[in-house]
Amino acid sequence: MRRRIPGMNLHCFERKFFRSPPPLTPIQLPSPMETHLWYVKPCEVRSESLLSQYWDILSPCEKKTVLGMKGDELRKSALLSRALVRTTIARYQMNSQVGPQSLKFQKNSYGKPEVDWGFSDDCQPPPVHFNISHTSSLVACGVTINSQIGIDVEEKHRSIKHSILSFAKRYFSEHEVQFLATLTDPEVQRQEFIKLWTLKEAYVKALGRGFSGAPFKTFTIRFNGVTGETVHRLKDLKSEASEIVVNSIDDPSNHTSHWQFLLLELAGSHYAAICTERHSATEGNRDTPVKLTVWKTIPLSEDEQVSGTDNVKTIHGLE
Repeated sequence: MRRRIPGMNLHCFERKFFRSPPPLTPIQLPSPMETHLWYVKPCEVRSESLLSQYWDILSPCEKKTVLGMKGDELRKSALLSRALVRTTIARYQMNSQVGPQSLKFQKNSYGKPEVDWGFSDDCQPPPVHFNISHTSSLVACGVTINSQIGIDVEEKHRSIKHSILSFAKRYFSEHEVQFLATLTDPEVQRQEFIKLWTLKEAYVKALGRGFSGAPFKTFTIRFNGVTGETVHRLKDLKSEASEIVVNSIDDPSNHTSHWQFLLLELAGSHYAAICTERHSATEGNRDTPVKLTVWKTIPLSEDEQVSGTDNVKTIHGLE
């Protein structure tokens, strides 16, 4: 029995001849204190031809993973996730001919994906770091140089099946639970829970240790200058007043200065959290702006830089 991805004909997985994808527009590497974010909305990718091209650039292992997903939406999201990573990373290879289909990946000991450049010891690989996150309605890829990165995206209207506070007590620190408990409006509480979850997920992914290596309860995300009483006025707060820091549960007085965060509203429908390692030049200087450039894309078809538009709104963090 043949499997299919929505919008693709039944024979697309049995092509005998590989078709090279069209050339990608090269992009300048981010500066040391800059993050690039690329995102695609699966509902906007309807072309059978494009979906076939995405399939063509995947590795056999990636194809197996896509086909192993249950349901059209999950298969399409998995396909777009891998295609977005490959086409995004390939844009930054300005001095080589490494196409998206030629890229190879490896995982660290905790399972975090990394690019396997396959260069000899004499060649210096590009200092590119990336991270991917996706829901059924949005797929995003973050890119930095010389700096670890973790990103997470969650739907703003994501429903929480259980009591938010009882769910938070299982995973969040005591301070985070207390913060949520001060929010009397159920809708505000739900949204703040999703924001915290997104930030904690991004931090764990930036560490590269996975959930088992850095359980959510072992650290606290704090919004400096924000309490339950002021959370209703977040739109009026300046970003400097709502800087995000991480506190270790083992030593609450010691907050981590090695990481910086951005919390965004993306495409009007998602929260996106970005956690990046501070550049050595900005270590200890919390007022150094974080530069973010965002593209909305349909891989191999069209790109639109949407930084500074209504598609990208900063909620917390320095930008």
